[in-house]
Amino acid sequence: MNAPAQLETARLTLRPWAEDDVGPFATLYADDGARFVGGRCTTDEVWRRMACFIGHWALRGYGFWALEEKANGHFVGFSGLWYPHGWPEHEVGWSLVPAARGRGFATEAAAAARAIAYGHLKWTTLVSYIAPGNDPSRRVAERLGAAKGSMIKLRGQDAVVYRHPPPETLEIEQTCKKMEP
Repeated sequence: MNAPAQLETARLTLRPWAEDDVGPFATLYADDGARFVGGRCTTDEVWRRMACFIGHWALRGYGFWALEEKANGHFVGFSGLWYPHGWPEHEVGWSLVPAARGRGFATEAAAAARAIAYGHLKWTTLVSYIAPGNDPSRRVAERLGAAKGSMIKLRGQDAVVYRHPPPETLEIEQTCKKMEP
């Protein structure tokens, strides 16, 4: 089963990636916060990363959506479901451009993605892997009700496993119905 290609929340559109996203996406990977999502990248490397995200959709039927602020149409980051080859478990992840941080967008987008994972895709478990020291992402995971678990090595880097509440404890069906186009 595939995830919906586009979702809407109160303030965001979670949509497919577009060529025009390269420039604003590059601002995310030019910032110091990029150390938590694979490290700083050139614009060419960002383009390839975006192509990887699109390829994940083609191979898995779900992935990271580009996030667009409804109020002004600006690209603000990405969020979604991630499970590349060799990944330990299904993950919900997020990252925002510097100008969009601290406004609740990551929590809003990740909650929508989690609702799709549990309600639409019928997953029974979901985690977020967060690098030690990534306090903004830790706070997002905690706001989503995820419980801190063990430390693991993920592609040679330390990551703390944050386990999201099981679907039966969340109002998934109502959330999915609100997001249907």
